[in-house]
Amino acid sequence: MLKGLKQRAHERELMDDLSTGGPELREALRHLRILNRIFGASGPTLYGVRRLWTEANKPRHFSILDIGAGSGDVNRQVLRWADRNGIDLTLTLVDITEEACEEARLLYREEPRVEVRRCDLFGLPEGCADVVAGTQFVHHFDTEELPAVVNSMLKASRIGVAINDIHRHWIPWSAVWLTARLVSGNRYILNDGPLSVAKGFRSADWKNLRKASGAAKMFYAWRPLFRYAVVIRKGTP
Repeated sequence: MLKGLKQRAHERELMDDLSTGGPELREALRHLRILNRIFGASGPTLYGVRRLWTEANKPRHFSILDIGAGSGDVNRQVLRWADRNGIDLTLTLVDITEEACEEARLLYREEPRVEVRRCDLFGLPEGCADVVAGTQFVHHFDTEELPAVVNSMLKASRIGVAINDIHRHWIPWSAVWLTARLVSGNRYILNDGPLSVAKGFRSADWKNLRKASGAAKMFYAWRPLFRYAVVIRKGTP
């Protein structure tokens, strides 16, 4: 596998098979929350959201739609950031599976600022949130699908898009392979954890996507731990 990291992997993750799921998938989403904490998954999402909020002159009322949110756990740090800055935040968590929506509703059952909705990316209404965020979401798509994914996210946003995804490299691949086996015996985690790194990105991939999507001013930056934060402002040529 390590030799194959030069190019993005094409295999589908088990989580992408919508004909399966149930309690095993819900368990995987709970175990994924542990991995997200270990690897600091929320940091690049907050980095992108904060950058767009700042460029929009720091509005007091602000809405975020997190597409492919899973249980939405990375957004707890976003909510705390909103509290610190006195932002009236509305957060919508969207996922295509009912299992993810159930886990998100359970996790945020006492959080009135959070709404959970089951929907597909391509079914989102135009301009339905200030920022559309995607954490570990876009790597689920093949390279040729990504321009349509990015443009659909942009269409659903009013300000822009914040993407947080994985740097394709042997260090995170090895770390995720080992850590997944230490924290879980769930087959989704054992298979999809390392595979998600193999389906991740390098700098050249973002440059190619910027050209293919027409988002000439797409900004991306490497962030700890082996992630990329990608910010696309709405209406850039």
